[in-house]
Amino acid sequence: MGNLNCKNQVSGSIPFQPAKDMVIVTPISHRPLTLRTPVTLGVVLIVLVVLLTAVWISGTVWGAVRNDSTSGMFWVMLGAGAPLLVAVLAGVIAYLTLSVKAFNLNRRQSNFIDSVTHELKSPIASLKLYLQTMTRHDVSVEQQKEFHLIMLEDVERLDSLINHLLDAARVERGGEAYEASDLSLETVLSKCAQGACVRYKMPPETVSVHCPAIYVHAPVVQIEILFRNLIDNAIKYGGSPPKVELTAVCSPTGDVTVSVLDNGTGIPANLRRKVFGRFVRLGSELERSKQGTGLGLYLVRNITHALGGRINIQDGHWTVATETGPTDSTKSAGAAQPPSNPESIANRKPTGTQVDVTLPNGKIIQPETEPDELPAKE
Repeated sequence: MGNLNCKNQVSGSIPFQPAKDMVIVTPISHRPLTLRTPVTLGVVLIVLVVLLTAVWISGTVWGAVRNDSTSGMFWVMLGAGAPLLVAVLAGVIAYLTLSVKAFNLNRRQSNFIDSVTHELKSPIASLKLYLQTMTRHDVSVEQQKEFHLIMLEDVERLDSLINHLLDAARVERGGEAYEASDLSLETVLSKCAQGACVRYKMPPETVSVHCPAIYVHAPVVQIEILFRNLIDNAIKYGGSPPKVELTAVCSPTGDVTVSVLDNGTGIPANLRRKVFGRFVRLGSELERSKQGTGLGLYLVRNITHALGGRINIQDGHWTVATETGPTDSTKSAGAAQPPSNPESIANRKPTGTQVDVTLPNGKIIQPETEPDELPAKE
């Protein structure tokens, strides 16, 4: 009863009186960051600099065209001051551009923190739950096996996230030399495709690989990171169920183009350059159901440029025969050939996304054929 009365007195009639040496810290109000203030300030500064430049140039030209002893001085002022004012204007524009980029990067980093926090907390919470269950309760052997499989999947998810972050840090740091060698592109693509199907629990036929005997001269670490992220992205944002098609073509000049085609909803044309940025993920991070950190396509772009290649993203095109047979794009494994049936062009519909990665230093190695047997002498 004494404690109850004390609580009633504290909460009811006795007001709170701070001590003399007590410092009350007011809560910090976090206002959402917007671009309104820097953009408005930048535009005002640009307008003022333009007006100042126009007035100064007009006055200097008016003084220079007069035929007196001071006209030469005005010409000197015009020649020296005009470039300086133009440089100031360019600096203000550059500062505004950098401010906008920094704001967007800060917002993407916030989304990245949200996504990484979710990616870390979910498997850790799952591991903690199953370990507590196995510790506090009697679990049968069958349930223990099931729990072990689930915990192993959570550990693999954490390992994949950590590897992703390490790959991003390695690419961002740069300057790390990798030994290049001749790699079988078909072997690398098949290995990455099988690993992606295992990670996402998809049947092996989810990812189809159509690649002739193409060899590329590149570091194996970078090539595996490149195509692993492309295939993961295609499966993650593909349809239901996802379907991915890999097609490799080698040109006579040695350029190897690998096309990764998925059956997802596609990417709007105005956002295709944006998705290759760091920490970029379309949509709100807290409302997103897909796993990821927004670093996959960023790694793809940087590795492609480091290898001297180029990357292009466009609408995907599947034919009607995709569900029952190969598409027109898979018939051309070694060289680009037009479809034999003109009606198939009309049946091709833009669904999904196609990412084309072109790498140099490629070649096709034809399989060795045994020489024909010599005819027997009569």
